[in-house]
Amino acid sequence: MNEPLTRHTFMDLVNANAYGCLKCMVYITSKPFNTSIFSQKLLSEIGCYAHLLEDFFDYHGAKNNRTWFYIRELIASLRHLSSAAYIQLHISNRIYFYDVPTTQHFKEKGQEVFLFLTETIYQLGCNVLTEAKRLHLNIPSGDDYISAMIPKADDCVILKHDIDDEHKLHQEQSIAKIASEYLRIVKNFERFGFYDPYTFEEINELVPDKVNEAEIRRFETIVHNLQSTFDSYVIHGGYRYGNRKFKHFRGFFSVVFHLFELIGRLLHLYERHLHEVGRTDYNKLVRESLVECISPEQLLDCTINYGLFYAYQFLTSGETLAKEILNENIERSTIKVTIPQKMGFHCRPSLLVAKIVQYFGGQVELCVGDSRFDASSVLDIQWAGGKIQQEHITEVIFTGDKRALNDIQILASVNYGEDMMGKGVPLPRELNYLMLDSR
Repeated sequence: MNEPLTRHTFMDLVNANAYGCLKCMVYITSKPFNTSIFSQKLLSEIGCYAHLLEDFFDYHGAKNNRTWFYIRELIASLRHLSSAAYIQLHISNRIYFYDVPTTQHFKEKGQEVFLFLTETIYQLGCNVLTEAKRLHLNIPSGDDYISAMIPKADDCVILKHDIDDEHKLHQEQSIAKIASEYLRIVKNFERFGFYDPYTFEEINELVPDKVNEAEIRRFETIVHNLQSTFDSYVIHGGYRYGNRKFKHFRGFFSVVFHLFELIGRLLHLYERHLHEVGRTDYNKLVRESLVECISPEQLLDCTINYGLFYAYQFLTSGETLAKEILNENIERSTIKVTIPQKMGFHCRPSLLVAKIVQYFGGQVELCVGDSRFDASSVLDIQWAGGKIQQEHITEVIFTGDKRALNDIQILASVNYGEDMMGKGVPLPRELNYLMLDSR
């Protein structure tokens, strides 16, 4: 077993590991607060140094030590706030290139969020240095951090475009899958949608019971996968050239992905460090000290009334384009299947067919004679069912998205999930998503 560290040895290690983070804190607090100094490079350095120092403290058990727990919490908070500020600055710098519809309120609210984050980082920096002095750590001099002249993102020269986007293999199939998944995300995220700002009391009812880090991280991963798939199999180039419609579509899930990143980091900070739950008396004292420089009310306002609100707004704004792209790129087909025996297209079969079509998102029509019905609509299918019954039709035609038609054919092979008495029967394994969707 490793022998316990002596205090002298531990202090040497702390000073070595804390140097970079303290160097940044000396730099940002050496002058009155000014948000303009917080470039992406500086925020990235703060985040990296804070992450390394937090890991160092955790490795040596600072979470369970009264002497070192508070500075460990300050550093952890610094890490997540600098990461959130970096993301927000990235959104502000890149929003033009995403080519998505924005409002003045979005820009102004984004500026408010960045101001809150950087002001809080500044205050945390002051507290970190005060605590470092109390612990007798070596404080770097102001001369140890030389601020390079870092141009703003909008001042940077755009390099010559001399690599053309190529039409990648299976591009149509890939973009169709991405559009389908995007539409599923919009549907699943609808429960988080709102149109007026929440009060702090209303937000407290949401967080963390209904809106929490784990749930948002799940959406973040799904949207990130869309972006990665797009870049790998559709278009890899930048904003200015290539298929405008595809790149316009990418802008929607790109900005949403970064908003989910922002929400996730702020929720982590709130749930892990500021939320009053399951804490010892000493933990509560440390939390109270953190709250003096990190306002939970402002933090949650940024998280919900900016991050969550605009994630939903951008998701729904891209819905029409996603449907358009999907229907332009799906592989189309036609199938002929029997109608449900002996009950026809009543509620259950109609619902299952509509769910299949909605799951894939592409256009599918139910053809009865010269009439065409929207197969994503339960009501339309039941209207078709009336015509089928009146004309004693035994077979119908579905035409449209081949992926949906394949599953409708599977559903028809088991009489649309019913026995002859109209009672439900187990569905084939390929249609398990229908059952999951109904829960």
